[in-house]
Amino acid sequence: MAASGDGGRPRGMSPAEPPDRPSGSPRGSGPGPGRGPGGSPVAIGLTPILSAHYRPEDLVRIGAAAPGARIVTVSSEGLADGPLDDVEVCLRGFVPGEGFDRLVARMPRLRWVHSASAGVERVLSAPIRERGLVVTNARGVFSRPIAEYVLLVILAVSRRLPQLLELQRERTWQPLEGVEMRDVTVGVVGLGSIGRTVAALAGGLGCRVVAVRRRPEEGVAATSAVGGPVAAELEATAGAGPGGAPGGVHGPLELAAVWGPEDLPELLAVADFVVLALPLTPATEDLIDDEALGHVKPGAWIINIARGRLIDEHALGRALRGGRLGGAVLDAFREEPLPATSPLYDLPNLVITPHTSWSSRRVLDRSIELFCENLGRYRRGEPLLNVVDAEARY
Repeated sequence: MAASGDGGRPRGMSPAEPPDRPSGSPRGSGPGPGRGPGGSPVAIGLTPILSAHYRPEDLVRIGAAAPGARIVTVSSEGLADGPLDDVEVCLRGFVPGEGFDRLVARMPRLRWVHSASAGVERVLSAPIRERGLVVTNARGVFSRPIAEYVLLVILAVSRRLPQLLELQRERTWQPLEGVEMRDVTVGVVGLGSIGRTVAALAGGLGCRVVAVRRRPEEGVAATSAVGGPVAAELEATAGAGPGGAPGGVHGPLELAAVWGPEDLPELLAVADFVVLALPLTPATEDLIDDEALGHVKPGAWIINIARGRLIDEHALGRALRGGRLGGAVLDAFREEPLPATSPLYDLPNLVITPHTSWSSRRVLDRSIELFCENLGRYRRGEPLLNVVDAEARY
């Protein structure tokens, strides 16, 4: 279930033989596969990223990473400020799935798509897979703020912050007993970049941490302190991401147990907080259903910071109304924005946040840094970071 972190030379990205160059056409003068000067792409397409406009300094950094490349900005509606027929690289941000497929069809020279999100279920569409385009993602960019969001929830629930705020509103003086972190078991489902960072921060507070991952026999990758070049951090942390590894944590993670997917019921039975940090694939859709919720430790909380379709929302509603769960915190939903008419708003002990766990002032910087690092690798003919396995879908 964990996302793989190694780059490797992408299929079809050998600098010696770019597959999209017509016979007899000139190649770039550099070692990379780009048809522009020095191995740079001739043109780079930029769609809106993280709901924000590109800052002037972002465009300068992108231009410096691929000297000589022409930059084409494209709106979320697909309106471009220049020709798209020679775009080799596209940064996909906020563009609807069908709209992006239409955009890709206008880019016959496109070879590599970089997703500004970690999840790529909307990027790996049939047209992109059929053309064999290389896809990279933003694995690691969001790990730190999402992990801190999870810790916020665990601490608030354990120290009974919601009840204390209610007592304040009632003007009632009633001390409440909390739970120390050493008495909390956190179950992390998915040990990719986000899952590892959650595990590291929770373990640092003294929690017992157990986890489920697709290949438990591979063990757990080491984490590193914040700082240093993005490439070094990404490679050293096997995908933990630029600046995404928890500060001050070194060496391998110390987890109480790492199980395979078949042992999910065991994790659900012992965890006080179940954190969903895995990609959405056909195998993980509706992972948390009536059967899974039947294994959950009474009074436990479910925290979803991944994808809404990991949870059967009707089953979750039944578990919350029946009192088996202590509560749930959802930051991702099947339908976003969540309509005001959604019955989820009426569920007891359900905290809803507007897909904001990833947000921080540093995220945009890390996003551009990672893209520029990969642009430099493309130009130099080196393996890209965060290459997505189209079969595994992460």
